[in-house]
Amino acid sequence: MPSHSGRMIGLLGLLLVASMVYAACTGALSISLPELARIVGFKLGIVPELLVEEQKSIVFWVIRLPRVCLAVLVGAALGTAGASLQGLFRNPIADAALIGVTSGASMFAVLVMMLNIRYFSMLNELAGTYAISFVSFAGAALTTLLVYQLSKVMGEKSITTLLLCGIAINAFVGATTGLMTYLADDAQLRSITFWNLGSLGGASWTAVLTLAPFVGVPLLFLPQLSKSLNLLVLGESQAASLGVNLKTLKRQVIILATLGVGASVAIAGTIGFVGLVVPHMIRAAFGPGHRTLIIGSALGGAIVLTLADTLSRTIVAPSELPIGILTALLGTPFFLYILWEQKRKRL
Repeated sequence: MPSHSGRMIGLLGLLLVASMVYAACTGALSISLPELARIVGFKLGIVPELLVEEQKSIVFWVIRLPRVCLAVLVGAALGTAGASLQGLFRNPIADAALIGVTSGASMFAVLVMMLNIRYFSMLNELAGTYAISFVSFAGAALTTLLVYQLSKVMGEKSITTLLLCGIAINAFVGATTGLMTYLADDAQLRSITFWNLGSLGGASWTAVLTLAPFVGVPLLFLPQLSKSLNLLVLGESQAASLGVNLKTLKRQVIILATLGVGASVAIAGTIGFVGLVVPHMIRAAFGPGHRTLIIGSALGGAIVLTLADTLSRTIVAPSELPIGILTALLGTPFFLYILWEQKRKRL
């Protein structure tokens, strides 16, 4: 990684830490920086006395910090998947929705809400309050597997075939979800709507620890595929002639992206535009090299979602604005601005 890129990655790391501290201190119960330092210091045994209201310490450790950590993990998963899938499809508007991750998770979550989880007694006993999350992740994985297998049946190795299969399956899954939503009663419709809008309100240390391995594996392995993704920019035939195994590359990128995004959507619901916009921001700042792009998108996604979640829970306090609405409202004009700038540079 060039020294310039290394410095920029370091800067993003510092911005992420600053964002986490700001998010941890901001809320209905404000915590100052000295108070935060004493709370953490007391927990680590550095400070002999807490000297801070016990309520603030409880809020920080039980409510605020798990939510910040969950925002970091979900944002990193979305940003990493967006950068790698844009490289795989050689399409600047590609994200996890194209291969069925989001739509598959949504369809299975809606199905459980429609049928009511009490009918799934065995699943309810095993997964408890995370039953919907478990089913959503299974739906994301199965839909993505269907897209991949369908592209193989077509008998073409082209990544364009995979993209077209994803679009077709997404349309079918979206229609099925829409039909179930149409048939839902008022209570079911409310649950479906809030789940689809996305929220980190259910954050807990259990959710954080559950999600961490699913995000950690893609963060560890996707940067190692950066050389192949860089060669793929030249075209599929040229990349193959330079030793890139397209079949293996497709499988690896899709599995790793589904792993992170599927688990994130299962826990936090649908959160749009992070995986789409953040890689564009990082690409504009760092250049097109995929190693820097993937790592930078992970950090950038974590920063964006941490700040967006902080804004979502404070902008209409004491109520909470679903984070999916906020990311769409902020992401749409920014994405249009990026497209306009790209067009202007080509002229």
